[in-house]
Amino acid sequence: MRSKPEAALLIVAHGSTVNPDSSAPTLAHAAEIRRRKIFADVACAFWKEEPSLRDAIFLFDPKSVRDVCVVPNFISEGYFTQTVVPRELELNDRTTRRATGQIWRYCDPVGNHPMMTELLLKRANDVAPDIDPAESSLLIVAHGTDLNENSAVAAKREAEKIRALAKYAAVLNVYMEERPLVSDWRTLTKTRNVVVVPFFISDGLNSYEDIPVLLGIVDAAPSPRSSHEGATRRRVHEVFRRNPYTIDNRSLFYAPSIGTDAGFADIIIEQALSAKS
Repeated sequence: MRSKPEAALLIVAHGSTVNPDSSAPTLAHAAEIRRRKIFADVACAFWKEEPSLRDAIFLFDPKSVRDVCVVPNFISEGYFTQTVVPRELELNDRTTRRATGQIWRYCDPVGNHPMMTELLLKRANDVAPDIDPAESSLLIVAHGTDLNENSAVAAKREAEKIRALAKYAAVLNVYMEERPLVSDWRTLTKTRNVVVVPFFISDGLNSYEDIPVLLGIVDAAPSPRSSHEGATRRRVHEVFRRNPYTIDNRSLFYAPSIGTDAGFADIIIEQALSAKS
């Protein structure tokens, strides 16, 4: 793999003020990339957590780091990648030269990378390794609604790409708040086995509480909002460990969010290295 020993990598993500686990995958991917020693430095910045996007402008010494590759850890292009991140990082375009002479290169979000399709297939296989895909349905779940229009489009794009491979009996993009609804999975699918992969960056309330409720596995997702943090995390992991769920004589396999897969580190690296030198 190529390296950029003269460049730093900045991974930017949303973060959360209510869910401390929201930033965990981004921090884990950064640690893995740092271990590989591809870049001079690797750091993270968040919209809703520290270090903030605004503070990230000053993270890298311009005397030793001449280039900074900024990779948005987001599923799709949208308001945050097109407006918030460039504004907070004071980016003029894909390439921005600071007054210090330091050059910042703004990369595509991870969700746009072609490797995403392979990663989704891997995640589906990891959660249900012993089933025959030809006799199973795969559901890729996004949020939906106009507020998340681009993530819905990204889920549809990935579903179409996987469908074209003809591995699964059916591949559907479904949503929490628009049709086709994930809560209608019983009528949307006909196969005995159903594999569900949340198309999110981290395992937040959507993936460990809301979607399980919509799927009908509410006993595995008691509300953590008012619970002790340690107990909450134990219940979060329990949601994914109880596979398969037997519902109406069918087997439902529920995977953690795609963004928690270790393979995201490879995608982040590829996005950074693809930035023009």
